[in-house]
Amino acid sequence: MHDAHIHRRTLLASALALLGTPALAQGAAWPSKPIRLVAPGAAGDGVDIFARMLAGPLQEALKQPVYVENKVGANSVIGNDFVAKAAPDGYTMLLSPSSSIAISPIVLPKMPYDTQKDLLPVAQVGASGVLLIANPASGFKNLADMVRYARANPGKLSYGSWGNGSTGHLAMEGIKAYYGLDMPHVPYKGTATELNDLLANNIGVGFLDIASPVPHIQTGKLVALGVTGTGRGPALQQVPTLTEQGYKFDVDGWYGVFVPAKTPQPIVQRLNQEINRILATEETQKKFAALNMPKPPIKTAEQFAATVSSDIATWQGLAKTAKLTNE
Repeated sequence: MHDAHIHRRTLLASALALLGTPALAQGAAWPSKPIRLVAPGAAGDGVDIFARMLAGPLQEALKQPVYVENKVGANSVIGNDFVAKAAPDGYTMLLSPSSSIAISPIVLPKMPYDTQKDLLPVAQVGASGVLLIANPASGFKNLADMVRYARANPGKLSYGSWGNGSTGHLAMEGIKAYYGLDMPHVPYKGTATELNDLLANNIGVGFLDIASPVPHIQTGKLVALGVTGTGRGPALQQVPTLTEQGYKFDVDGWYGVFVPAKTPQPIVQRLNQEINRILATEETQKKFAALNMPKPPIKTAEQFAATVSSDIATWQGLAKTAKLTNE
């Protein structure tokens, strides 16, 4: 009787071990082929810059090629959707801005995927505000200058953002509601095209990501009127926050790495560890500072998932305040 009991326990242990084998083997063997990192913006966009910054060191760490693939349009929704519907095998990743994760679901009428169910948070890549930019021909030097002109000229000053539901779109709609301004919105397919139109003075003002306009601000081709978020950017210490200028906007944006839901946990954990290791290096932190980004926070996948959830609640509250729904 005792022998039979031991035999049953042995069989049960063997069966459980076999059940665990595929997941373990998948995690251990991964990666065995090239990995695609989807950047849902054009070459030169903020999201593209940070994807390429991660791809090289990640390739070294994982001993497999990591290709950045640009999928442009619809405030990152096209790229996000591609990853949400990809096989959950660790070979397709996404680097996306917080706006497309937290704001798009409330301002876009039909989402082809469910952000919280179909995308799994892996790692947070930085945290910062976004820049309010003007062409020097406008004569604006700060937020008050823009507000003064827009009040005196209703409907005449258009502003750009990198798409309906972007952080910039929401930030400016909040400013418009607060100051009672009439400023038409011009949504672009990404920050690169909007940046070009600001440089060419085809549009007077706009919100842009924290990184891509920095060289043009430093050479005087563009003027930064202010920055959203909790602090000034390290490369543009002279540019005050909007809060310092009397309009409270303390929410930080971020970039985040995501994989399709149901991607095995060992793969998620390995990616989180490798990305965090890259973010913690002095070399990466110098690149962040040069791109006007503060030192990136280091979070576990679980901590980043909690950030995503709380930010979705915050941004969607802001969207409702600005009456920004299903445009």
